[in-house]
Amino acid sequence: MLAVAISWIGSTFPVQANDSSSNSADQGDRELILAAIEGDTQSFRHLYRRYHPRVRALLYQLCDVYAIDDLVQEVFLRVWKGLPKFRQSSQFSTWLYRIVWNVASDYRQSAAKGRSRLEVLTQQASKQQDAPDLMQLHYEDIVRRGLQDLSFDHRTVLVMHDLEGMQQKEIADILQIPVGTVKSRLFHARGAMRQFLDRQGVQL
Repeated sequence: MLAVAISWIGSTFPVQANDSSSNSADQGDRELILAAIEGDTQSFRHLYRRYHPRVRALLYQLCDVYAIDDLVQEVFLRVWKGLPKFRQSSQFSTWLYRIVWNVASDYRQSAAKGRSRLEVLTQQASKQQDAPDLMQLHYEDIVRRGLQDLSFDHRTVLVMHDLEGMQQKEIADILQIPVGTVKSRLFHARGAMRQFLDRQGVQL
């Protein structure tokens, strides 16, 4: 369980999409985008189903759990409104994840003003779940607290690269920063996570 929870705190991420599958996906995206711009809602639903899992996973690591459903909806609402302005020469996934980043940043700013703790507890208590694997939840909680201990910029790069498997160049394009900055943030984020896990008694 421990290895599953923290195996990404390394120098590489083991799962990467190959070029052929990526190119095929890009081509499929373009066809769906063109149809969606013309008002084909079914094509937009296909885009939603294709990217919903990764959008949700990314927001889960960057924002509060109880807000995820609303934030996912906000992302795809912005996607729908922004499709007519999307440049077909660009990669759709990069454009989409930039929207995710913007939504997460907006949420972070609004959340800084504070929310009712009672609201959080009420929403969490209302969700019915199967009996959890307590050991797995323990390590997941440690990692999540470690992520929250990072600055937002460092957490974002770490999650995008080590959890979502994005290339450094793609992250740079999404965040509109130099690749060197991505590398620097990733280096410092990994170091901070190692220190946090060490304080928690987790041996890498």
